[in-house]
Amino acid sequence: MLGNFTYCNPTKLYFGEDSLKNLNNELPKYGENVVLVYGGGSIKKNGIYDEVVGILQKCGKNVAEISGVMPNPTLAKLYEGVEIAKKHSADLILAVGGGSVCDYSKAVAVSVNCSDDPWEKYFIRFEEPECKIVPVGCVLTMAGTGSEMNAGSVITNEKTKQKIGHVFASEDVMPRFTVLNPKYTMTLPKYQMTAGIYDIFNHICEQYFSGNDDNTTDYIAEGLMRSVIHSSRIAVQNPQDYEARSNIMWTATWALNTLLKKGKSTDWTVHMLGQALGGYTNATHGMTLSAVSLAYYRYIMPYGLDKFVRFAKNVWNVSSDGKTKEQIAAEGLSEMEKWMREIGVVMSVSELGVTEADIEKLADLTVHMSGGYKPLTKAEIMEVFRESL
Repeated sequence: MLGNFTYCNPTKLYFGEDSLKNLNNELPKYGENVVLVYGGGSIKKNGIYDEVVGILQKCGKNVAEISGVMPNPTLAKLYEGVEIAKKHSADLILAVGGGSVCDYSKAVAVSVNCSDDPWEKYFIRFEEPECKIVPVGCVLTMAGTGSEMNAGSVITNEKTKQKIGHVFASEDVMPRFTVLNPKYTMTLPKYQMTAGIYDIFNHICEQYFSGNDDNTTDYIAEGLMRSVIHSSRIAVQNPQDYEARSNIMWTATWALNTLLKKGKSTDWTVHMLGQALGGYTNATHGMTLSAVSLAYYRYIMPYGLDKFVRFAKNVWNVSSDGKTKEQIAAEGLSEMEKWMREIGVVMSVSELGVTEADIEKLADLTVHMSGGYKPLTKAEIMEVFRESL
């Protein structure tokens, strides 16, 4: 049964080829001091930077920049960004990039006026902001994380190798607006595109594989998964297919804008395994998830057997004729594996440089979750990593 919940998402979305022009309507709502945040400089090569800066100038904004945000934003980079935003008296933080840039911008937004150390307050004690939060806007250039329409932020402490995410409770942390132009995603390398696709798919799985009730949310989740599978097959063959890329971008937003978790306990163990792996190896986020997913789902399948049967039948069209529940569920995961190999994601942690000698350390870095079908012990986490080699 759905139970009690509250749903509110204040992020305004502008979608389509002409969506960037809406910055002209949004920017006047904020003060003159804007901090422009972006990654390694690809937006300067593909022209997006010039477009955005042109609109900022037209709107009379005083702009400071935080450049060089890495795929796994570090704590040192967070401290650097906080100082820049403070010095600039930021009225708006404008993130132009993928999920890492959006995540990072939200971390800066809650830290600028925070009197405590943000790592300790937000990522160790998981406390909520008590200070004024600087508004964030996003121009998305990579589909995958859903960061454009949620209150999540992930930061890596490069000294301790901890990669920790905090989904803030406050709606004020969510971007006030996001520009979604599918064409901006078309210059991504295939590796980044497929990593994003798997991130989308796993966001849905993390919420779907929890609970045993008849829940409307699960029907939505199954439709979104089928959409990702269909569009991804087109996109890997023709990355310039606008329809496929636009569907992937739109699905990414719905996969993690808080809708699918309503009425669900949710799992997130794959993300905890992946974040441990990402903090340890600095690997691409979506690929850390794909490297551990199958071993984890095969391990917990007996504990949530009916949902895995439903997954096999409703998402992968597995026939149930003459088969046991265990056979149907296993076939569903086999079909998932075939699709993962078809789109070209990482299939083992060894591909990311992990050996048997690293497993216990990875287990120590993994945050334990309890919302799925089988909360894992340290020994079980080690076994999942071992099966992922």
